[in-house]
Amino acid sequence: QVQLAESGGGLVQAGGSLRLSCAASGRIRSIDRMGWYRQAPGKQRGLVAQITSGDNTNYADSVKGRFTISRDNAKNTVYLQMNSLKPEDTAVYYCNALIVLEAGGTFSHWGQGTQVTVSS
Repeated sequence: QVQLAESGGGLVQAGGSLRLSCAASGRIRSIDRMGWYRQAPGKQRGLVAQITSGDNTNYADSVKGRFTISRDNAKNTVYLQMNSLKPEDTAVYYCNALIVLEAGGTFSHWGQGTQVTVSS
């Protein structure tokens, strides 16, 4: 059994910063890619940023240059540093991880989501 616990969301003014964290726990052998997705009201969930086990990163065009994804493999944790936030960044942010279980098998896991609200 694996859990992803997110933290760091909240309310911030435009131009401000937030840092999201997502820690994986459970019977984990290793973690392949980790990433952050977001879903605004009335819109589909979409990729924000992704990082592989080799630290290769990928960003949505809308956040390039403002957001930075990183990971701490010793802590099974992924971070999203969000700077220069805009009202259009308002959404529920979800953590995702591709996890290899101790018992075998590789599965995609989701966190419960954390709300980020950017006021103008």
